[in-house]
Amino acid sequence: MEPLADGEYDAIVLGTGLKECVISGLLSVQGKRVLQIDRNGYYGGDGASLNLTTLFEKFQAGPCPNNLGQNRDYNIDLIPKFIMATGNLTKMLLHTKVTRYLEFRSIAGSYVVPASCGQGKPLRIVKVPANPQEALASPLMGLFEKRRFKNFLLYVQSYEPEDPSTHDGRNLNALTMRQLYVEFGLCPDTHQFISHSMCL
Repeated sequence: MEPLADGEYDAIVLGTGLKECVISGLLSVQGKRVLQIDRNGYYGGDGASLNLTTLFEKFQAGPCPNNLGQNRDYNIDLIPKFIMATGNLTKMLLHTKVTRYLEFRSIAGSYVVPASCGQGKPLRIVKVPANPQEALASPLMGLFEKRRFKNFLLYVQSYEPEDPSTHDGRNLNALTMRQLYVEFGLCPDTHQFISHSMCL
């Protein structure tokens, strides 16, 4: 067999997932010689972002259809990766200089598959509304629910913790999120996709 690499190393790291890359990066910036290898033909392990061809190969789904566009038009995350902009993980990534290989951007939107899909109805992917205009146009809610959701969004957007005049008599330090939803009359499906978006 041809040797994987020549020379001696202080550490050999198996895998190219996030934790393996952070470990390799931390060792490297300390001046250690590191060999990092992966059994896959792509970087990232379970958290990789794959192009179309690699995605179809990974899941043995046959050849990639020609009508989906160019390979480079796609980056499909096997696991969505959301990190807080000022969190410790971001500081560690900056310190290890992996930002040369990563691209950070703000979240453009969150999408859900409505619960009604799969019950004789076609699969739809719908953007979770993030402002009053999107709420009014969203197919996720009926007309009256849209009005309630718009009022909820306006309240949240104008809320200032230090300004009691924006609290509308509500103590958000005492109310649970579910209680706040109920106060605005929002239905359980709306509770779910708002919470889903906030968790992301």
